[in-house]
Amino acid sequence: MDVLSPRALGRATLARQLLLSRVRKPALSVVEQLVGMQGQDPELPYFGLWNRIEGFALTDLTRLIEERLVLRATLFRGTQHLLATSDYVRVRPLLQPMLDVWQRGAFGRYTAGIAPAELAAAARDVLGTRTLTRSELGRALAERWPQCDPQWLARSVQGLLPIVHPAPDGTWGRRGATPFAHAEQLLGRPLEAGDVRELVRRYLAAFGPASVKDMQAWSGMTRLREVFEALRPRLRVFRDDSGAELFDLPDAPRPGPDVPAPVRFLAGFDNVLFGHADRSRIVAAERRPYLAADAALTVDGMVRGLWKIKAGVLEVRLFAPLSAAERDEVGREGAELSRLAGVDPAVRLVRL
Repeated sequence: MDVLSPRALGRATLARQLLLSRVRKPALSVVEQLVGMQGQDPELPYFGLWNRIEGFALTDLTRLIEERLVLRATLFRGTQHLLATSDYVRVRPLLQPMLDVWQRGAFGRYTAGIAPAELAAAARDVLGTRTLTRSELGRALAERWPQCDPQWLARSVQGLLPIVHPAPDGTWGRRGATPFAHAEQLLGRPLEAGDVRELVRRYLAAFGPASVKDMQAWSGMTRLREVFEALRPRLRVFRDDSGAELFDLPDAPRPGPDVPAPVRFLAGFDNVLFGHADRSRIVAAERRPYLAADAALTVDGMVRGLWKIKAGVLEVRLFAPLSAAERDEVGREGAELSRLAGVDPAVRLVRL
């Protein structure tokens, strides 16, 4: 088997993630290609698409959300994602076993004594065909279980039912009460589980080459080894420099390790940073803890700093100094990001 260095793996993943060069594709096609966008905060998927699409405008994604061509919901790893609606109806049922475990771990202590199936049925009845805020749903459920905090009852439901958060939730600058709707009622059609083998192929197309553990870390799902084994005859197999087995689609792009990688201001929690168990292809181990709270700056394909918009100015905190050429590139790219966000195009560099 060919051995792939972390740098070679990084270049392959950046190519799949459309981070080596921006593309001229519709926003919906990019969301589909990436198998969703991380959407913990409304602005994050906008930054994510801006990094990948030439000429991206905020209205490109807002329109998709308003027209329900993409949905915001609790999905992979129990976190908020935007997923194309055509994918959501097939992927969400595949995630239910993982979300059952997530619900027990995250909210079990707040809903002790309530059978999950009973809570799910009650929430389904309360919602019906309506869209309620999280607070409204929580208060209605608390009438039946007054010993429980309403907010935790409502939050818990996101793991038990296919709950989506329709527009204006998830749109740029949106802050306020989170709407809850039952996906099947909102869409007017049932969800039908797709083939998990197809999800594996989609994952490899967006994140490969990757191990079984990598996909499990990205999705939160478990026991995927037998699925990969069933696909093995149709996959190409590599090893990383520690000897771990990596799978990939035979014809997927794997550019050389010396292909240039431009500066990118990644969105917070961008899946390129959280799509693998072994993230050494894009971030050094000692820098990983910082990514739980801050957005990352990549230079030459690796995380070299953190960024945030502070008091109307883009502030970049660096782990190590940049060369003059790298500083210039960070300044140019940062100015474009600032224009998208509607803030001062200046970039403030700070050493961590």
